Amino acid sequence: MTITRHRRRRARAVSAVAVAAMAVGMAVPLALPAAAAGSTLQAAAAESNRYYGAAMAGSYLNNSQITGILQREFNMITAENEMKMDATEPNQNQFNYTNGDRIVNWALQNGKQVRGHALAWHSQQPGWMQNMSGQSLRNAMLNHVTQVATHYKGKIHSWDVVNEAFADGNSGARRNSNLQGTGGDWIEAAFRAARAADPGAKLCYNDYNTDDWSHAKTQGVYNMVKDFKARGVPIDCVGFQAHFNSGNPVPSNYHTTLGNFAALGVDVQITELDIEGSGTSQAEQFRGVHQACLSVARCTGITVWGVRDSESWRSSGTPLLFDGSGNKKAAYNYSLDALNQASGTVRATPGGQNGGQQPTQQPTQQPTQQPTQQPTQQPTQDPGNGGGTGSCTATYSEGEKWNDRFNGVVTIRANGNIRSWTSTVTLQNPQRIIATWSGSPTWPSANVMVMRPNGGGALSNGQTASFGFTVQHGGNWTWPSVSCAAS
Repeated sequence: MTITRHRRRRARAVSAVAVAAMAVGMAVPLALPAAAAGSTLQAAAAESNRYYGAAMAGSYLNNSQITGILQREFNMITAENEMKMDATEPNQNQFNYTNGDRIVNWALQNGKQVRGHALAWHSQQPGWMQNMSGQSLRNAMLNHVTQVATHYKGKIHSWDVVNEAFADGNSGARRNSNLQGTGGDWIEAAFRAARAADPGAKLCYNDYNTDDWSHAKTQGVYNMVKDFKARGVPIDCVGFQAHFNSGNPVPSNYHTTLGNFAALGVDVQITELDIEGSGTSQAEQFRGVHQACLSVARCTGITVWGVRDSESWRSSGTPLLFDGSGNKKAAYNYSLDALNQASGTVRATPGGQNGGQQPTQQPTQQPTQQPTQQPTQQPTQDPGNGGGTGSCTATYSEGEKWNDRFNGVVTIRANGNIRSWTSTVTLQNPQRIIATWSGSPTWPSANVMVMRPNGGGALSNGQTASFGFTVQHGGNWTWPSVSCAAS
């Protein structure tokens, strides 16, 4: 049937510099049985105590294929438009929860949780609110927050209390909106009103283009959250929308951003994930986002902004995990594998583009500094059976390439049980390694790197671990040579 295209709010800002996509390939498999691998997104995420969600439009309730996918794959639901300001208060003090209730009730009846989106926002305001200013607008905004949060009290996991309040560009300042004109403390006031209305819900600030740690907008939001935590303003989480495309790819320091916010004492959530593209290139970026979240203990969940490409607000960019016919894409397979690796399992993907094997490419540009948090799980014990009786092999895979550098990934495979491993990477002049991830390197000489695992490094027979690096090639594109020694 025909699905009505849903409104969506903005033209996404595009980065002036196409920072290559990331990220931390940090998960080292544990010695867990293959049966422990989650066969759906929600099951795989649950293995590391995370949720996996999707945005849902009211029209999805009339499409059995979409609701079937939602039932199978997701355990957190966000209403796409039905709980926003214009939908819930079309006329001042006249609230309409009909469409929002349909989604919330369906979610709860089917064992899902709900993210509330969004209580206060400069966009998608009802006409009557757009024409207000000053104290009258402030009072109306706070009344809206109170009434809507009270209506859904006890039904919401997390609220996007304030959405997109910071300006794009290099200022790091608040957006010049009608809400900002009500006073510099309006965001704080909204959070306090939401806490009073629903003490049980987690209260989040949500924004886009806050993914790159070096960006002024990211720093502006970070400083606000730091200030709120210092002064006891009730903020529990920060949402990163994660809308990416070729002009605004996943940044190399995404995991650093998530980790630094988490270190303030808030949860971080990826709230509106979609990545324009197709095939392996798109799948790699999805995997990178998942790995970044999984490397930060307080990254508590991931939500994709829709189910099928055909209903996406960016449908021409095919940005989701399922195509218009409801088929799983390569992006789905890579995302599921990343989730399973976080819990120490690797899922075979029959029929997937990678033929059930792990992808041979890593995401694009890698971080130049270590993340603020290490992966939540590392092998710490012998795999048993006497450990240390086997050997290992190292295999090099080519990753992304640019004019001046390229990525490489080394996969370590245990042949028998091993207690740990060491891999040697030898470069060709004038190459030099400018970044590494998922291991602890030392440098016996300028063109030799010795990589050891983070943690114990124990692998049982047939298990694999991997690490990666970025090479500035200086005109020499020759692959490095790699070797492995087991203990």
